[in-house]
Order: sequence, then structure tokens, then C-alpha cells
Amino acid sequence: MQHRIIVLGAGYTGAVAAGRLARRLHRDDVAITLVNAEPDFVERVRMHQLAVGQDLTPRPFSEMFRGTGVALKLAKVTAVDVERKTVTVTATSGGPVSGPASGEPESVEPAYEELEYDTLVYALGSGWNDGGVPGVAEHAHEIAGRPGALRLRERLARLDAGQPVVVVGGGLTGLEAVTEIAEARPDLDVALAAGGGLGDWLSPRGRRHLRKVTDKLGITVHEHTEVTSVAAGHVTTADGTSLPAAVTVWTTGFAVHPLARASALEVTDTGRILVDRTMRSLSHPDVYAVGDAALATGPGGKPLRMSCASGVPMAWQAADAIAARLTGGKLPNVSIRYFNQCISLGRAEGLIQYVTADDRAVDAALTGRFAARYKELVCKGAAWGVAHPVLGPARRRRVVPAAAPAGASVEAAA
Repeated sequence: MQHRIIVLGAGYTGAVAAGRLARRLHRDDVAITLVNAEPDFVERVRMHQLAVGQDLTPRPFSEMFRGTGVALKLAKVTAVDVERKTVTVTATSGGPVSGPASGEPESVEPAYEELEYDTLVYALGSGWNDGGVPGVAEHAHEIAGRPGALRLRERLARLDAGQPVVVVGGGLTGLEAVTEIAEARPDLDVALAAGGGLGDWLSPRGRRHLRKVTDKLGITVHEHTEVTSVAAGHVTTADGTSLPAAVTVWTTGFAVHPLARASALEVTDTGRILVDRTMRSLSHPDVYAVGDAALATGPGGKPLRMSCASGVPMAWQAADAIAARLTGGKLPNVSIRYFNQCISLGRAEGLIQYVTADDRAVDAALTGRFAARYKELVCKGAAWGVAHPVLGPARRRRVVPAAAPAGASVEAAA
């Protein structure tokens, strides 16, 4: 019988994991099912572009996975039972669920369905985190996903010239959002509220360039500013200052999907799944977790940050480990490390901050238009890798029969 592999979530990490597994394993040996609520791939790293009115290239999964043997299940995951090794899903919009990526729909699935797995790859990622700050959920906008970015897009389009926009959060997402908005809408009064100094984790060269760009775009920067509440027309800071805001964009962090915490998986206090170097769950060896949903460590034992730069190598690691354990091959032993942080500052400017293996800034940095083109190539390369899941040497290996009977746990074969 085929070994059943279910991948939950088709963001960068889930889609990459499913495609890499299809490259590593023979179709006769495994049944790979990719579960996702939406029928097309969302380039999450471009949500700030979508929010200001730019259109993104459609990337339907039916085309991306056609001919790969990966079965697409258009459904929302509602429960994971790691003891019974089942996943409960609800078909999205009551629509058809496709079989192996042929593009041809099969019969309509029931509202709820229980899927059984032998190996589970948990890649449900993360979403918006309001931090429990009063008024954020009611009045602020977010760009953690496509629905939020589209809502912000509609709201920005209705703003008259001169109206104030406040982006809260001085991390990578906040910097990309505030510069994109200021560039696309120079008629607005755009401000950034950062909890620390502007780009205080960057090198001196990086900080200077960031300051130069925000000044050129007319962005008002409020440094060392904690926003303690959000209302319909303003935000309030810790010192009692009221900043006018016809639109507030909240970018202070991400929260993982709550399903893992609701299961018997061992998780952190924030709900991230604890994994080993192969992305295998510490509590349930037939479960792997990748991307924002997992807490993995990199060089120096430091946790990998939530990012595409972490998630894609985690997906490679998990897929290769699963294939190795099923086929009796050698387990991967590659440490996941960082090389740079790529920051778009609108369409015309960028910043490539080179970093140590454990993500600390070094003196070297690229800036300006060349950095903007570099970042664009990185984004296109990431999307291309997802859209071509089995391109390149397949290196498929046959499953060792004794290692993976259907319904049994995947144990290390190497």
C-alpha cells in the first residue's frame, strides 16, 4: 500500500515541501496530498504591493502541480488528531476538490471530511497578531495575508489627499509597508511608529540609507514609540500622545495558527511546534513542521525567525528527511543559516543587509536601485521555485517496504 503523506498549508513552505517530496519519492510508493483553503499560491512577501494597488501574477495550484502526482485538496483544516493520525477538513466554498493535479475536478466533497495520514507535514504558517492592544482588531488593518491586503487596498483608494496613515511596527514588514504606501501615495501624510530606533538592528550603512529613503519619501518617523491603543481616527502612544490616523496599519508581529496548540503536539508557549534538526516533531515522530508554525534552531542555538528565508530551507530539510527515512537513505545534516536580509523600500529603492549565519548585521550592505532589483529577483526566484516543484534532477528513490507500511509511524531508517 502507498504511504500517505499529507501536507497542511500551501504557502512557500508547504508548497515547496510537497513539490520536493514529489521529486524524491516514486508515485507508486507514496500518495502526497496538499491541503489548502485557496486555489492559488499567495506571494506573501508582496502583500504590501497588493495593498497599494499593484496586481500580482496569478499562480493557480492546478497548473503548478499538474503532472507531479501531488493531489490538491481545496479545504480548510479544522482539526488535527495526532494520536489517531487524522486531519479534519471542510471543503472551501462547497466547491470541487481536484485529484492528482490534472486540473479536472472530481465529485463535490462532503462538508466535513477526515483524512488519514502516515506522515504529516504541518505548514499552516502564521497570521496577524494584534498583540491584545485595545482597538487594534476593530480599527487597524493588516497585510499578513491577501484578504487583509485587499481590504487595506480598498481603504487606501478611498482616502483623500492629505489624510494621515500610520504604520505601527518598525520591523521588515512595517518598513516595506510604510515605504510602499508613501511612494504609491505621495499625497498622503504617512508616518511610522517604531518601538525602537529606525532600523536599529541594521549596520550603520543600512541605517543611513533607510533614513535617507524615509526622508525622501516624506515619512514622519516616530522612534521609540509604543502604541497602546487604536481608535477610528487616531492612535495613542504610551506617553499619551495622540497621532492622527485615518488608516492604521498594524505590523508588529505574527501569531501561529491555533490548531497545533489544540492538539497533543509539544509546542512553545506561543503555539509553535518543537522540532529537531530534521523538522520532526519532538513529541510525535510521524509529524514534521516547517515555516512559521515550527520553532527550529539555527547556528548558535538561536531560534530561526519567522520568514521565507527560514521557511524554505526548513521545507527542504523536512522533505529530504522524510524521503531518507522512508527509503533507508542518509538523513540531511545541513545547518540552516542566513546570508542577508532583503528589504524593499518601494519600487525604486531597496536595502540588502548582509548578516552572519545567526542573522546579525555586518558592515556590508547593498542600497539603492541595485538593491531593489536584487530583492525583486529574490521574490521572483522564490515564486519560481514554488511554481516549478519538480523541475531539475528528480533523484526519486523507492520506499523500503519494511520502513513504511501504511498506517505505521515513520521511524528513522538511517
